[in-house]
Amino acid sequence: MLSREKLVDLFQELKDRDVLSVYVDADEHDPAKRDAWRIRLEGDVAQLRRHLEAEDEKTWEAVEAAWARVDELIRARGDEVGANRGWVVFATPERIWHTGPVPAHMPHLVRWQRGLHVAPYLRALKQERPVTVVLVDGRRARVFEQVEGGITELEGIVADRSLGDLTDVGMRKSSARASGVRGETSTDQAHRFLEVATERMHKYLGELLEQRAGQDGIVVVGGTPESVKRLVGLLPRRMVDRVAERPGLHLDMTAAQVREEIRGAAGDLSEERHRVLVGEVVDAARGGGRAALGKDDALKALDARRVDKVLLSRGFIQAHPGTADLMVGLGFVQDAGVEEVSGEAGALLDQEAHGVAARLRF
Repeated sequence: MLSREKLVDLFQELKDRDVLSVYVDADEHDPAKRDAWRIRLEGDVAQLRRHLEAEDEKTWEAVEAAWARVDELIRARGDEVGANRGWVVFATPERIWHTGPVPAHMPHLVRWQRGLHVAPYLRALKQERPVTVVLVDGRRARVFEQVEGGITELEGIVADRSLGDLTDVGMRKSSARASGVRGETSTDQAHRFLEVATERMHKYLGELLEQRAGQDGIVVVGGTPESVKRLVGLLPRRMVDRVAERPGLHLDMTAAQVREEIRGAAGDLSEERHRVLVGEVVDAARGGGRAALGKDDALKALDARRVDKVLLSRGFIQAHPGTADLMVGLGFVQDAGVEEVSGEAGALLDQEAHGVAARLRF
């Protein structure tokens, strides 16, 4: 999968060339339909052929040369394509510029235009955000990381609970004339040592999560309710909208089970984050603040290089692919964040701003 930086570089390199962009949605769970994506892809190419042959036979010759390269690649790597959720190819008549899987559902389409049809790739970039999962109780923790759909478990973390012989340690015995034992009992000291060890473990985990998550990573915390609450309380406030608490998760989960939980938690966080972001931009624009609503105002702000973040609804990208690509490209040039929003956030963006909004720098 292309990182944002590599996608921007490729977008810039091919902005003045005609490119065939191919997006494949291959996530089919019914074995009887596992090759359905091939049939749909061939249908899309046939439709493009009919359209271009009627308009410009010379143009179709260039498209056909590019498609021949894509078709050869798919015939050689078809099983690999079908084994992934999505697959993307960018090609010109001379060469394949990029091909590879993406860990997200893709719109199924074939498009020939000047430059990359880049807007649908925003959906894949969402998956680039690292996700760190920690399962914790008072004794031990397991930490998992997911990047680009792959999941890895880090080395297990265990609180130092080796107490040695605490028999009568810390007890001050008085003379025979006194009754009872004064001072801290071995049981009390054992509990205190265990609490200190657990506290150290939680502190270490908090620092680890802050480091791993960086500026935009997602954190999922599961385990016993007390440990989840304690660990989340150690994380900085700036991470609050990127942390999902899942006390129902437990330390004996398999990596496959953790992966499924990550999908749900990350999706919930992204949806809530986008809903809040859209609401903030809409409110700012209505209050005369640093925001733009709608295609025309957003394009003006992009042309003036005033944009900090562009929000495009999935419906807008599908209905206006050329304009969406233009906005993505302008956002890339000024190093603005560009995001596709869907679900409730996308519906809100469609309703309030016809599918487009921008947060401005000034």
